[in-house]
Amino acid sequence: VPLVESGGGLVQAGGSLRLSCVASGFTFDDYSIGWFRQAPGKEREGVSCINTLDGMSYYGDSVKGRFTISSDNAKNTLYLQMNSLKPEDTAVYYCAAGPYSCAVVGAPWGDYWGQGTQVTVSS
Repeated sequence: VPLVESGGGLVQAGGSLRLSCVASGFTFDDYSIGWFRQAPGKEREGVSCINTLDGMSYYGDSVKGRFTISSDNAKNTLYLQMNSLKPEDTAVYYCAAGPYSCAVVGAPWGDYWGQGTQVTVSS
C-alpha cells in the first residue's frame, strides 16, 4: 500500500487533530501530495496540497486559517494539522500523491491514494 493515513478520531468542536500519511515505494520529492475528504452522501473534495512544481501549499476555502499542511520528505510523511475543528469537518480524510501539479478544486487527482482515516467532530 503506497500511502497509509493515521491520526483520525473523535474530537469535540474547537479541538485539534493531526493526521499523518506515510508513503512507501516512491519519494515525495517528485510528487505533489495532498489531502482530500469525503463526508457521507457528498463528493470527495480537496482540502489541501503541496505542489511539487513550486513547493507552494494550497487550501480549500473552508479550511483556510484552521488547517496546516506540511511534509517531512526525509521521512516520506505528510501531515495535516487541523485546529478549530467544526462538525462540518467530519469526513473520511484521504491522502493522495501524483507527479503533476495539484489543486484543491475540481476533480480529485492522484496516482496513489491511501485507505482513509475517519475524523468525527462532535458539537
